[in-house]
Order: sequence, then structure tokens, then C-alpha cells
Amino acid sequence: MRYLILGCGWVGEFVAKLWLEEGHEVWASTTTEEKYHRLVADGIFVFKQNFDEQATPAIDLPTDFDYILVSIPATNKSTQDELTSRFIRVCDFLSGVKYQKMIFLSSIGIYPDVSREIDEDTFEDEELQAKLLSAEKAISRFPRTHIYRLGGLFGQNRIFAKYFQSKVCSTGDQPANFIHLEDVAALIRAGFIKPLQHTLYNVVCPQHPSKKDVILASAHKYGFEQPSAFIAGASFQKIVKSTRLQNDLNYTFQYESPLDF
Repeated sequence: MRYLILGCGWVGEFVAKLWLEEGHEVWASTTTEEKYHRLVADGIFVFKQNFDEQATPAIDLPTDFDYILVSIPATNKSTQDELTSRFIRVCDFLSGVKYQKMIFLSSIGIYPDVSREIDEDTFEDEELQAKLLSAEKAISRFPRTHIYRLGGLFGQNRIFAKYFQSKVCSTGDQPANFIHLEDVAALIRAGFIKPLQHTLYNVVCPQHPSKKDVILASAHKYGFEQPSAFIAGASFQKIVKSTRLQNDLNYTFQYESPLDF
């Protein structure tokens, strides 16, 4: 199989190495010289491409892939104009290649902060975060494309307690809508090789303990300092469900709960 990863960040690099171990051919874009050389050393066919700039694609890039993973970020840190320009260039690039299936990595940050259980059909478009939605709609115009809305992503050196050492935590009462890197990678790989019945999927652990409990569990497990205090803050009870993806792929999570991270 020949895979293409556009925007080979933390998730992309992890998945790329798994595909290489399986004997697949992997191509990937990056924006930095340092990552370019690191990915080349791993055996990945790498090309530098910054979709915030008008760049010329690599001359030797194939035009035919089996599967494409798009992991170009769309965040609130960017302006709408910046995101529009970025994804116009991404779409221009994609229009020049052939593929069997494509997965775009989005975020559950697209959902409003409300106290309710949320699935993929809970909200109308006008209720969703406009910037993230614009990126999803740009990519979803392509056929055989599926969108994964990822929860808070942890694993390897990303440990929740690390970010609250000796700090005041005001979000401890909120449910954790998290996902482990290894489950994300497994769901991406399964999503390419197995049939997917829907366009849109949430990717979140089935269990939703409080963030306070996750902080305390990971602090104990990895030896981090606990927060200096937990105080009452914005305590909306937002729970994002990923039942659709579990059912479509008949998938059993490696990490059912963020307490296991």
C-alpha cells in the first residue's frame, strides 16, 4: 500500500512508523528542516510543504495513493482568512492526486461547551465552531473522505498531570473527553482497511472520569507534582460519545478510560 500523510505531526509520525513496520510505502509532508531529516532517516519519503505559503509540490511526488491522512491543523489560533487560504491550498494539492480513501483529523473542539451527551448529529452546523467547521467542509467536498473529530490527545510524553504541576486547576469537575495516541493510530489504520458507513466520527474514550481524577491518577503514576489547589470553575458536563466509530469498526479500545493512560 502507498500512504500519504499531509501535515506529519505527532500523530502522523507515530502512524507512519507503524505503516513502515508493516512494509507499506509512506510519503509525508512537513514544514521544518529538522523533521524532514528525521523522517527521511526513518525511511519515509518526505517533501517540504507549507500550506500557509504558495509552494511548489515535490517534483517526484506520486499522483496515485491508496490512502491519504490529512492532519493539517485548523485551530482557533488562526484567523478565518488564514484558515481559508490554508485549506484552499490543501484542496488544490489534493485535487491533483488519486486515492481510494481519505481521513481528515479534526477536533471535538468544534462542539459548544454544554452540559449534555454529544454525538455526531447533536448540533446543527450553525451551532458548531465556525473555523473548524470551515476546514471540515473544505475537505469533505472530496469523495470517499471521512472526518475523525479527536478528543484531547495524550500518550508518550503527553501526560495530563504534567500541565498542572503546582498550579491551580479550575476545570477538575469537568468530564474528560480524552483519547490515547495508540487508540487514535489503531482507529486510523482500521478506518482505512475496513468499510466506514458514515462520513463523521468522534474519537474519544468510552469512559469519562473527571479531569481531577485523571490529573491525580497520572500524577501518581508518573511522579508529577499535584496541582496546588482545585477550585470551582466552569463545570459544564460535556460528554462526547464515540459509539458510532466503535460500532462501525467493531473496535475495542486499548485505553477504555483516561485513568488508564
